[in-house]
Amino acid sequence: MHENGESRFARAARALIPWTTAALVLAALWTGWIFFWRYQQTRDAEREAEQKQANDNRELLDRLGGDRLTILNFYASPAAIHPGTHVSLCYGVSNAESVAIDPDLGTWKPALSRCIDVQPRRTTEYTLTAKGAKGASVTATTSVIVR
Repeated sequence: MHENGESRFARAARALIPWTTAALVLAALWTGWIFFWRYQQTRDAEREAEQKQANDNRELLDRLGGDRLTILNFYASPAAIHPGTHVSLCYGVSNAESVAIDPDLGTWKPALSRCIDVQPRRTTEYTLTAKGAKGASVTATTSVIVR
């Protein structure tokens, strides 16, 4: 024991307290910095992913005609058949209010992708007419050859 009643251990502990406190503060600062840095990295990655998604969406919208009335595709599969065989007549339109297929297949709902089962008796040329909200229309043709 020391003259003021303090043991050697107590004196050593009291001398270490400022250093221990400083080490704990530094450890807390380091841990906080790591969490903040990881948060920033995650946030930056999320922003980058959102921007890429927005760019992909714009590109897809442009490919689908944007705000223009567009026939994306119109085809027969298969294009040549034997009499009595069915064929799929497929179309895709963008920004259409109505779709009609001639000869005589009637009016259909607009769709990005739709196929209709037909059975032509002779070689036939089909005409797709898509009409937009402002009265504009666009057409496309495809043929089915019956051999």
